[in-house]
Amino acid sequence: MEYLLLIVEAREDRESRSEDEGRALYDEMVRFGEDLTAREKLLASRSLRPDKHGVRIQQRGTRPTLLDGPFTESKEMVGGFYLIDCASREEAIAIAGQCPAARFAIVEVRECAPCYVG
Repeated sequence: MEYLLLIVEAREDRESRSEDEGRALYDEMVRFGEDLTAREKLLASRSLRPDKHGVRIQQRGTRPTLLDGPFTESKEMVGGFYLIDCASREEAIAIAGQCPAARFAIVEVRECAPCYVG
């Protein structure tokens, strides 16, 4: 089964870190991904730029509406993700608990499934 580990962090956390602190955390996350790769669990991973660089698109009727970030209605942003392959939800949760981001953010575990599955 595929699970997505979403790294959900407070928007201001990245801005409050020094570049050296940010690089050290990033290096930890890269090593975590390398370990998952060695264990044949990692399918994909990416770090994401802050949501101030994002855009939301919504189409109602014939015209799309675009909303540039940052998105003021949320205090958190998705900072990155790991897509992993696990035998069970419990295994995915155990892996999420090993993620360095669990110390400074929230790691949300989501099972991948068709959108019509409740």
